[in-house]
Amino acid sequence: MQHPHNCNDYEKIHSRRDFLTKFGMGLGAISLASLVNPLGANNVPQTQVQSAVERAMGKGLVPRAKRVIYLFQSGAPSQQDLFDYKPLLRKMHGQELPASVRKGQRLTGMTSGQGSLPLAGSTFNFKQYGQSGKWLSDRLPHLAEVADDICWVQSMYTEAINHDPAVMFFQTGSQFPGRPSMGAWASYGLGSLNENFPSFVVLLSRGSNGGAQPLYPRSWGSAFLPSQHQGVQFRAGQDPVLYLNNPSGITTAARRNQLDRLRELQELQRAESQDPEIDARIAQYEMAFRMQASVPDLMEEKEPDYIYDLYGPESRTPGTYAANCLLARRLAEKDVRFIQLYHRGWDAHGNCPRVVTNQARDTDQASAALIKDLKQRGLLEDTLVIWGGEFGRTAYSQGKLTINNYGRDHHPRAFSMWMAGAGMKPGLVYGKTDDFSYNIVENPVHVHDFQATVLHQLGIDHEALTFKHQGRRFRLTDVHGKVVKGLLS
Repeated sequence: MQHPHNCNDYEKIHSRRDFLTKFGMGLGAISLASLVNPLGANNVPQTQVQSAVERAMGKGLVPRAKRVIYLFQSGAPSQQDLFDYKPLLRKMHGQELPASVRKGQRLTGMTSGQGSLPLAGSTFNFKQYGQSGKWLSDRLPHLAEVADDICWVQSMYTEAINHDPAVMFFQTGSQFPGRPSMGAWASYGLGSLNENFPSFVVLLSRGSNGGAQPLYPRSWGSAFLPSQHQGVQFRAGQDPVLYLNNPSGITTAARRNQLDRLRELQELQRAESQDPEIDARIAQYEMAFRMQASVPDLMEEKEPDYIYDLYGPESRTPGTYAANCLLARRLAEKDVRFIQLYHRGWDAHGNCPRVVTNQARDTDQASAALIKDLKQRGLLEDTLVIWGGEFGRTAYSQGKLTINNYGRDHHPRAFSMWMAGAGMKPGLVYGKTDDFSYNIVENPVHVHDFQATVLHQLGIDHEALTFKHQGRRFRLTDVHGKVVKGLLS
């Protein structure tokens, strides 16, 4: 071995060796940390999280909504049979969809092979209601009573053409799983308004049509946001929140003592690993403990008979759409930030008139009752109510067409939804489709525009509410979206 010529040369070699040794140990430590705590490397320091929220709230926006009740109609309601009156479509019943209307647009695999695309006019009668003169189907007599309280959007569109990606697009801003839901973003950006309930609650019901498209928990998940912001599903029955009750023989005092000791251990781990997800875990345990008292009281609460009559006879049966709408009003009174209802069964590839009739019977009275109930309690002023599905339905028939029966395939290019309360312009009919409800001819509203508008009403700038994950700042509206000012009062 050749010795160094002087002490300085030796120190340089030693420093180089020392550097390489420590560098190798450092890489090993990084690798080990990523295995032990895979989320830690992707989590943003709490100061950065706070600054993201401050950016979103710090642009002088005045919130009109304190809370949201989102009545999601899974399966895609047929706009031509409910909200979008098309007399020419009925007049041309049975004629071929004009090529000038279709414009070569994509069809699903369920109708792309059909030899003919015959137009299907609605079998239902339409009338105008309220000072707004809104045309509504005779399947919606109760919503007709509150037509002037509702902001009707008839020019929605999306890129997704199949159910699961389309649902994900509305709920998370992406057609692909792995993004936080709208409710999780609202919870993350604004926090909770109460101590005894989650800031984001989910309710599910199934329509009278039986089979329905599946829904997955990722639709109300928190993805890479801290996990306390995910939706908590409330169910009908003795255990409204799974695993909330203490096991047999465990007292409340024993559970409190257990949680206190567990918290001490978790705080030790937090100090060592600096993993903010541990804070989320502690918060979830504490919330679950408080919910052991608050949730049973809420679920067992009785209403006066006139309230049950307002929502309809099914409001007395837990787990139905009507009962969930009534429960949503109670949750709104408890200041739950985001209340998400999913009602399944709107898929109408065959026998569309029967599907629409059954689903409207499930939802019409209770949806209208929710608006009336919130309004009479002074809650509609700061509660944003949303009603809509993942896309629309085709003007042409899927399968066999008769004088009074038809199916309708998926249609993402034009469909309807409505919103009420919290600064939405009441009685407004916004946007317009062509004579077949196939293309939008006035004021198109994209899914990301809708999401940006909802966040705006909550006082959030949708471009500023971001979360850094895997080297990129994510937001609900991705890199798109604009607030639809024409919808706002």
